[in-house]
Formats: sequence, structure tokens, C-alpha cells
Amino acid sequence: MSGVPIKSAREVALMREAGQVAAATLMAVDRLIKPGMSTEAINTFVHQDTLERGARPAPLNYHGFPKSVCTSINEVVCHGIPNEQDVLEPGDIINVDVTSIYKDYHGDTSATFYVGDPSPEAKHVTEVSRHCLDLGIAQVREGARLGDIGAAIQEFAEAQGCSVVRAFVGHGIGRVFHEPPQVSHVGRAGSGLRLKAGMVFTIEPMINLGTHEVEILDDDWTAVT
Repeated sequence: MSGVPIKSAREVALMREAGQVAAATLMAVDRLIKPGMSTEAINTFVHQDTLERGARPAPLNYHGFPKSVCTSINEVVCHGIPNEQDVLEPGDIINVDVTSIYKDYHGDTSATFYVGDPSPEAKHVTEVSRHCLDLGIAQVREGARLGDIGAAIQEFAEAQGCSVVRAFVGHGIGRVFHEPPQVSHVGRAGSGLRLKAGMVFTIEPMINLGTHEVEILDDDWTAVT
């Protein structure tokens, strides 16, 4: 896999700033979420909060995406489009994916939140996903292989009775929202690109209770199990 950008120390510092700005908005969403709230209300909040932090919402108009944030409820794996009709109910889980452009660099964050008290199954898949993220991050060091990340995630998820979505991957990020490398969340340890200092990429495992396959709805964005 060639063409993976190597960022300077200054660029990495700017990436950290962008990530911190996006994370601050994401944590503000955590304090906001409650039953009865529409995903459109979340979008409105994220848009305004992002601007107030001196940043811009990266998803808005990205390849035609119509909103400033992705909101994915329950069986929606990713790229859910906020709207007035999708209203949070007790027991839902919702992933909110916030990406902010700050000082020309992208900070890409997401988290899955509980609305009230979800089912044991919903909690299980959420906690497995969170642990998969931690395991993937723990593999990242100079000299490691890209396949080490996917292998760690896949081994744990499948041991917990879950599956790892193949259709969506992590990605390089910087001034550009999506750039090399592609970061698969399945793989074989010791295989793939050798990691070097200055590479910046996302790890965003998507974990299902059933099959790893997903379907794209007619809006051409929303992916569901």
C-alpha cells in the first residue's frame, strides 16, 4: 500500500488540536441526549457547537451528505442521516459521528450512547465494540503491521459471538477527510503495511450481533444490518 502520507510534528500537533475540538463537541452531545430528542435536533446542536469552537462540520455536503453529523440508531451501522422523524426512545443505542475541520485539519470522532437502559444484547455489542477499539489502538506502534489491528479486533469480537463489518474501514486523515491507508478491522497479525511514525489514521470498528453483512438504504448513505 503506497502513498501513505507521513505527517510532520507540526501537522501531528494540528491533528491533535482538531481531534480535541471534535471530541469536545462529541462529549457535549453526551450531555444532551435524552428520550424524545430527534436526530435533527442533534444535528442542529452539533452544527452550532462546531462553529462556536471555530471549526466547520466536515460531513456537510461531503460527497452530497446533507447534514453536519451522522446519527445511527440501533440496527443502523453508520452514516445515518439526521431527520425530524427519528426520535430517540428509551432503550435505544445511538452512534454519533462528529468530524470537525479545525485549522484546515480533520478531527474524526464517534461514540455510541445509551438512551435510558438498553437491552442486554444492545449493551453487549456496544461494550464489545468499545473494547475492540481499545485493542486496535493498543496495536499501533512504529514497526507494527496494519494487519495486527484487524487481527486483534476480529479475534476478540468473534470470541464474544459478534461479527466485524467488512464493508467499512478506518482511513488515513489529515487535511483530507479520507486518504490512505485503509484500515481493515479484520486481518492477519504480521501482515500488511508496516506502520511508521507520522502516519495518522482512524480505527473505527463496526461490530454486529448477527452477520457482518450490511445493506445500504435508498438514501444511498444509511447502512443497516
